Amino acid sequence: MKRLVLLAAGLAAAAALWLLLPGPAPTAADPATLALGRQVYVDECAACHGANLEGQPDWRERLPSGRLPAPPHDASGHTWHHPDEQLLAIIREGTAAIVGNGYESDMPGFGDSLTEAEIRAVLDYIKSTWPEREANYQRQISGD
Repeated sequence: MKRLVLLAAGLAAAAALWLLLPGPAPTAADPATLALGRQVYVDECAACHGANLEGQPDWRERLPSGRLPAPPHDASGHTWHHPDEQLLAIIREGTAAIVGNGYESDMPGFGDSLTEAEIRAVLDYIKSTWPEREANYQRQISGD
């Protein structure tokens, strides 16, 4: 009987630990979507955010204009700290429109020049480059 209780307690502890572990990495978008996203990134984003998603130098320090340089989209930046809907809104409308309160940014909105599929594909491409830890965190805050 004591063995059965210990076994049950052990199984319960294992189940609780399993529930606390982060979920699996997000399912990657299909190759065609990632290829589209990469091309959109190269065409529309890389000039500011870097060919390797590295952002502009000193991206945390304000420029003489008072605006911030383009941040990296790799794991060294903060993009992965934000949920999908916020990131999609920033791509569509631009940072200033999302932040509001007179905030100024060089990040334009692309809602008039990119399709919704292109906007989502570029975000999928960016997300596909993140390490598992960052991708899992971002997936969880996005409610995926």
